[in-house]
Parts: sequence; structure tokens; C-alpha cells
Amino acid sequence: MKRSADPELACPVAPVVDIVFSRWTTPILWLLHERGRQRFVELQRQLTSITPKVLTQRLRRLERDGLVARTYHAEVPPRVEYEITELGASLGPLFAHLATWADDRLPDVDRARRAYDAGLR
Repeated sequence: MKRSADPELACPVAPVVDIVFSRWTTPILWLLHERGRQRFVELQRQLTSITPKVLTQRLRRLERDGLVARTYHAEVPPRVEYEITELGASLGPLFAHLATWADDRLPDVDRARRAYDAGLR
């Protein structure tokens, strides 16, 4: 694979990291993958520190990227549901691998941080 002179394009996973690992994107995808279709308020209840504005922005971006589908039900009152798409669900193995890495390696990261911080004193 030919590498680009542009540092942002030199890493082939940079676009994926930008799409999937921006703040709140991973927790939203994780919830939709694990718990299935959710209404906006259900997502907001589970992600307690996200603002409605940011949740709306993230859901729109995920919908635009094809990772989440939005379904509007013309009822009284109107109902909107979000669910992970096949494309979004295809990230499941990546998330599973990262969860395993976190279980195995975060204690190492914590030790490294403590050692680094102790050396700064």
C-alpha cells in the first residue's frame, strides 16, 4: 500500500478512528448493539452525562455514516427509534477485540501512568 505524504492520511485506520471513536459515538453504538432498538429518551437515560443537543448531533452523524438507522413513526405523539445497521453491527468484532484488550492491558496502562507520574515529583 502506498503511503501518503499527508500525515493524516499516512495511517490507514485514521478515518475509522475519526468515525467510530469520537466522543459518545462508541457508547451509543455499544448500547444499540447490546440492547437493540432504542428511543431517544432511552438512550439519554442510559448515557446520563450527554446533553440532548450532543446526543442529537451524534445520532445524526451516525445516521449519515450509515451506522445507525432512524425510524420515524407518525403517531400521536410521534415516536422516533434508533437502531444499529448491518454496517454498524459489523464493528462488533472490533469492539469485542478492544474490550478484551482493555481487560488484559488497562492494568498495564494504569501501572505505566503511576510510574510516570511518580517520576515527575
